[in-house]
Amino acid sequence: MRVLFKNRLLNVWLILTAMTMIYVWMDHSVDEDGTLKASAVVTAGAIIIALVKVRIIFREFMEVRHAPAFLCRLTDGWVVLIGACLLGSYFVGSAVAG
Repeated sequence: MRVLFKNRLLNVWLILTAMTMIYVWMDHSVDEDGTLKASAVVTAGAIIIALVKVRIIFREFMEVRHAPAFLCRLTDGWVVLIGACLLGSYFVGSAVAG
C-alpha cells in the first residue's frame, strides 16, 4: 500500500512538472523585434494549466479524492468559478484596453 501511494504521488508530481514545462515552452512568444509580447492564447493557456494544476493538487495532495461527494463538487465548482472570473476579467480588460 505504501509503495502504491508513493508511486501515485510521484506520478502526480511528474504530471504537474510536465504541465509547468509546457507553460514555460508556451511562454516564449516574441514579436518581430524579439521582445516579449502578451498573447491571448498564451495567457488563457496559462490560466487553464494553473486551474488544472489546482484541481490535481486538491484531489491528490489535499485528499479531496476521498472526501464526500459534496466537497468534491464544491472544490470543482470553486475551480470553475475562479477560472471564469480570471478568463472573464482578462478578456474584458483586453476589450476595454484595445
